[in-house]
Amino acid sequence: QVQLVESGGGLVQAGGSLRLSCAASGGTLSSYAVGWFRQAPGQGRVFVATISRSGSVTFVVPSREGRFTISRDNAKNMAYLQMNNLKPEDTAVYYCAADYVSSSTVAQTIETYYDYWGQGTQVTVSS
Repeated sequence: QVQLVESGGGLVQAGGSLRLSCAASGGTLSSYAVGWFRQAPGQGRVFVATISRSGSVTFVVPSREGRFTISRDNAKNMAYLQMNNLKPEDTAVYYCAADYVSSSTVAQTIETYYDYWGQGTQVTVSS
């Protein structure tokens, strides 16, 4: 069973950057597609980005494309979400998740397919 721990959140001014990290333990992250989701206050959790096991396939939602980049380092059992030019509407708790997939080129956008979740890290963007 994989345990995921997010870090890197915090308070930042609009226009600033943050890099969220997702550290995996208890398993090999390279066996999983990884996704990032966010949950704003009073709202449901929504998909942000995903990366395949190999890292060769990535997808970021169009509303964040160009500002957010997802990456991974399988040797370190880590995944990342680089967030640039942050806006107040990016304020949310951000979660990483892992989906066990057999193909190294599958990236997953559907929340219910994810098997393991971290506890989340708060990102607050002030205007």
